[in-house]
Amino acid sequence: MTSSPGRLGAIHRLVWTALLAACIAVGAWLQLPIGAVPITLQPLFVFLAGYLLGPAGGAGAVALYVAAGVLGLPVFAGGKAGLGVLLGPTGGYLVGFILGAAVTGLAAPRGGRIGWGRGIATAVLALAVAYAVGAARLAQVLHLDARKAFAVGVAPFLLFDAVKIAVALVIARHLRARGLAPR
Repeated sequence: MTSSPGRLGAIHRLVWTALLAACIAVGAWLQLPIGAVPITLQPLFVFLAGYLLGPAGGAGAVALYVAAGVLGLPVFAGGKAGLGVLLGPTGGYLVGFILGAAVTGLAAPRGGRIGWGRGIATAVLALAVAYAVGAARLAQVLHLDARKAFAVGVAPFLLFDAVKIAVALVIARHLRARGLAPR
């Protein structure tokens, strides 16, 4: 039995979606606790999902990760799981990651190269979206004003996330240049 190229491409994308969802989960386990919101490697894999899978596929990979955690798999930061995490102080970042992957995916032409300028611009916008949704939820749950939510939920992460943007972009460009990224 032979498979059509279209079917193999769909399977390739499905495998990449699952792989990136798993990478986001691993990234959640690698953390540096600094307060209510830990520093993790999740954003690196969220950006990578967008760059490699495009807006819908990237958001789908992150949504798969979030769904796994909500359903009880210990994939959230610190090995946490359940709907309570999504409804808690860091839940906005999880929702923001879904939106952020979709925004980052705008840099990813189907099967084409990602330019540095477009890649960085979409990741910065994606990060702003994730931060806005995350900090808003953090402020709501912890009863913080906007300035305090920014100081606790955004400022400590800016430098680290800038590095994650660069690393994700380098990896995505490398995979795409070698024809290894999903089409």
